[in-house]
Amino acid sequence: MIIGSFDIGSRTTKFVLLEDTVLKDYCIVDTGTDPISKVKEILHHYFCDKVIATGYGRYLFQKTLGFPIISEIKAHAQGACYFFPNCRTVIDIGGQDSKVIRVRNGKVEHFEMNDRCAAGTGWFLEVMATTLGFRINDFGEYALQGKNSITLNSMCTVFAESEVISLISCGENVYNIALGIHNAIVNRIWTMIVKSGYEDDIVFTGGVAKNRCIGVLLKERLNRNIYIPQEPQIVGALGAGLSLLSNG
Repeated sequence: MIIGSFDIGSRTTKFVLLEDTVLKDYCIVDTGTDPISKVKEILHHYFCDKVIATGYGRYLFQKTLGFPIISEIKAHAQGACYFFPNCRTVIDIGGQDSKVIRVRNGKVEHFEMNDRCAAGTGWFLEVMATTLGFRINDFGEYALQGKNSITLNSMCTVFAESEVISLISCGENVYNIALGIHNAIVNRIWTMIVKSGYEDDIVFTGGVAKNRCIGVLLKERLNRNIYIPQEPQIVGALGAGLSLLSNG
């Protein structure tokens, strides 16, 4: 059976093609203002026996196209366990939300989620990188060059941006500011990690998992190995497709 599976996020849409349980192909595109057009364009290039979606746009997807959907929490749990079968905790940081999921055998035991505030998400990182004059893809590497992390007084994106501008005007080292921003994000997610009752093995997913500084800081804070898939953005889409196979 060939499954086409989408994770329609606030910033990017991820597509995975599964043949039974084998990952055959994937792509990642900007979601834009018309996510359904992006979905249709992708489906035009692939034959699929079944199609499913997760992510922010899943309800629009179901309403418009009539295909089944699955929650992001369940999808990320299954996707993480596909790459790392011993996974017990998933830390997922995406464009506009973050979540910590405790799992057992691919099933969700407990989760904590922040989807009401952009603080500590990919969007927060993008705003901060732009404010400091860095490219988002290089932001983590620049942050690792910081020697003295500067503490931010606010995690509200608007106030934090203003604070960063003020720090720059006061002559603070931009690498130290960048490191402080990354530490602030880890502090934010740390509260959710503790509440979740995390256990080994820990898998880091989502677009922010591509930021090496966040991974390094999480590893230091947890004092544990953090496992990151080769392409951490497709974990939700992959898990959604696997759910179709497991449910027949």
